[in-house]
Amino acid sequence: MKLSELKKFFVSASSAFVVPVLAVLLGMIVGAVVMIASGYNPLAGYSSLLYGAFGDPYYIGETIRQTTPYILAGLAVAFAFRTGLFNIGVEGQLIVGWLAAVWVGVSFELPKAIHLPLAILAAALAGALWAFIPGILKAYLRVHEVIITIMMNYIALHMTNAIIRSVLSEEGFKSKQVHESASLRSEFLESITYHSSVHYGIIIAIIGAVIMWFLLEKTTKGFELRAVGFNQHASQYAGMNVKANIILSMAISGAFAGIAGAMEGLGTFGNISVKAGFTGVGFDGIAVALIGGNNAFGILLSALLFGALKVGALEMPSSAGVPTELVDIIIALIIFFVASSYVIRLLLSRLKKGAE
Repeated sequence: MKLSELKKFFVSASSAFVVPVLAVLLGMIVGAVVMIASGYNPLAGYSSLLYGAFGDPYYIGETIRQTTPYILAGLAVAFAFRTGLFNIGVEGQLIVGWLAAVWVGVSFELPKAIHLPLAILAAALAGALWAFIPGILKAYLRVHEVIITIMMNYIALHMTNAIIRSVLSEEGFKSKQVHESASLRSEFLESITYHSSVHYGIIIAIIGAVIMWFLLEKTTKGFELRAVGFNQHASQYAGMNVKANIILSMAISGAFAGIAGAMEGLGTFGNISVKAGFTGVGFDGIAVALIGGNNAFGILLSALLFGALKVGALEMPSSAGVPTELVDIIIALIIFFVASSYVIRLLLSRLKKGAE
């Protein structure tokens, strides 16, 4: 293939796909440089990371399990982004959703066909309610959602800790296990992945991605939500209820985050415990959304990347002697290059001019 044809191939690809991929590659390359500068072998480091993420069925199961809440957290952030809002409160909405799901899971004994959907619905409602507060403040008082959602993360953390200690806890720091009828655990998935902690939540996460895509791209309400995000004044002139759409956008974003919490409470852990700090999943969801281009299906891939990095990193110290902190550096570099997408697009435009 000639050089000019190669240039045309790269330029013809969608920018929304090329930019995140290049950002990941650049992050990995610079990460390799950091490993070399720190005295580690990058080939051994990346090989052990890859093996730790996909090397055998157990690792694959753990990667899928880690990917599940990342998908839903990424969807929560991306839905807000697509509708002109910046939801930094996904972490707090996830925590209250986790609490609500576990509370329903331990407080009732119902048939599984009722109990499990009810627990997930409770998580979605809790997350939506937690996001509704900054939404209504944004819509009616013009209070910036970033400030409110950041503060509400801390309220969610300490409020749930207090509820766990006073209401749900039997041992002082964690709840009982949810009833089997409310659990997402799958003996089948565990058996084919050598008893990993993978569960049925991955199916719910994928359905969530489809729902977000359909809602935003194929419905009139989705068009309204995106239009309000693009230009509130034009939307209001066109007869759209701007305030109601702002509140609805935040509530839907919070619902996705709440369901992410349910995946942890009903699937991975089966309970909720007092937390000394944030889980980090909600904050990582911002990066997942950015790398996925705020696209529902792009988020599936970026969440898988994050799940693989997080799980694979656990293998690096034992196999290659590389500290897991280097994975956080790589993630930070990837986010940096995604944020610097203007530079990547500039390089792509230069390639396009050279190819013409």
